[in-house]
Amino acid sequence: MVSNIYLIGPRACGKTTVGKQLADKLRLEFFDSDEVLVRKAGCEIAQYVEQHGWDGFRDLEAEVLRELSVQQNAVISCGGGIVVREENRTLLGDNFTVYIKADVETLANRLLSDPNHDQRPSLTGKSIVDEIREVLDAREDLYSGCANLVADGSGSIEDVCSEILDSYQSFSKGEK
Repeated sequence: MVSNIYLIGPRACGKTTVGKQLADKLRLEFFDSDEVLVRKAGCEIAQYVEQHGWDGFRDLEAEVLRELSVQQNAVISCGGGIVVREENRTLLGDNFTVYIKADVETLANRLLSDPNHDQRPSLTGKSIVDEIREVLDAREDLYSGCANLVADGSGSIEDVCSEILDSYQSFSKGEK
């Protein structure tokens, strides 16, 4: 059996929602790396980035991922930028990692409907749609390169979970 399941992808692709349901179905613990980071930092991500910059945030994000990686049999939802650092990509590659992929329009609609979206600092200073496009262009290969599975995040939560469960069971049996 694989130690952990990591969910990666951009903001609003459904990592946390899918992760909670997946953990419930598999009777595994669930961790959201952003929630762990906020507890550890003692402030919201936007405030932490304002005080420590993006490099400081990425340092803390990598530290949180290392700490979570010692968990056994857990589903871990990772922050959208977790793939930016090579050390994180290496760690993800040692486990079952799922890239939840969604198109720009789906991501923008989800972000705009999230009452907490202002808690997330802008990555580019551009409009939400332009930022999503730019970030996806920069990270698409990183997400895909880490993933054992690229799941379609535009479908229902149930569909995404089913796709992940099918692939995870094959992967766990060594079928890859």
